[in-house]
Order: sequence, then structure tokens, then C-alpha cells
Amino acid sequence: MMIRTMVFSDYAKVHALWLSTTGLGLNSIDDSAEGIKKYLDRNPGTCFVAIESDQIIGVILAGHDGRRGFIYHMSVNQNRRRQGIGDKLVDASVQALREEGILKVALVALVENKIGNQFWVKQGFTSREDLVYRNKALVEFENIYT
Repeated sequence: MMIRTMVFSDYAKVHALWLSTTGLGLNSIDDSAEGIKKYLDRNPGTCFVAIESDQIIGVILAGHDGRRGFIYHMSVNQNRRRQGIGDKLVDASVQALREEGILKVALVALVENKIGNQFWVKQGFTSREDLVYRNKALVEFENIYT
């Protein structure tokens, strides 16, 4: 298995992996090919894929705004979990963010995603009870829950 920086040509395989991952929340604009291209152009060195036999078996999108890092859509093939692949993807992204001067990383996990939330606790991510997450859609899009 090899961990390498994600490139746009990985999109089709990455998107298929996301769609096969239970508990993930995607949307029709941000997670479209155009949306991911824009994200990778802005964050070229912080997103990674795990590759084995020319197959993408894991992915993590991570980036920053110059102040805080954020992780999106970390996923490992369900048949390859509990083998350290997720740990390696998180380590690669966190190290890349550190190298870009980022000192704090956040993420959002759906409440129903028990497996994902257990993974993030194991990685040392804590939940914040003092915050209310809010957002405002500036355009209409379709949410896709796996």
C-alpha cells in the first residue's frame, strides 16, 4: 500500500469510494468533479489517497484557510478497515497541515456515523459542547447521505 497526494484524476475512484462508505454526507455541488477540482487547486499538498494494486482504498480531503485546518470525507474501503490505513491518511494530512503552519484542525462528522466518530475519538479529536455549528447555503444543492 502507498499513500500519495491526491490529484484530480483520482476523482472518479474517490467519488465511488465515498458513495460506498456508510455514514458519509456529500452534496451535489461541493463534492462534484468541479467542486473537488477547486478544492484540490486550493489545497494541492494536504489531500491524500491510499493506493493498492491501482485501486484507491482510502482518501482524506484536508485543507486550510491560512488559520485553521479542516478535514472532509476521510474514507477507507470497508473491506480494508482496521489495518492502519485511516491512521496513515490522517497522519499524512496532519503533517502536511503542520508544514504549512497550521496548528489546529477541525472536522464535522454526522451524529449517526458511529464508526466514524469512534475513529475520530481514537485519533484524538474531541467534540466541542460549547459550539453550535451553523451554515447557510448560498445556492440550492442536493445532500447525499450514504
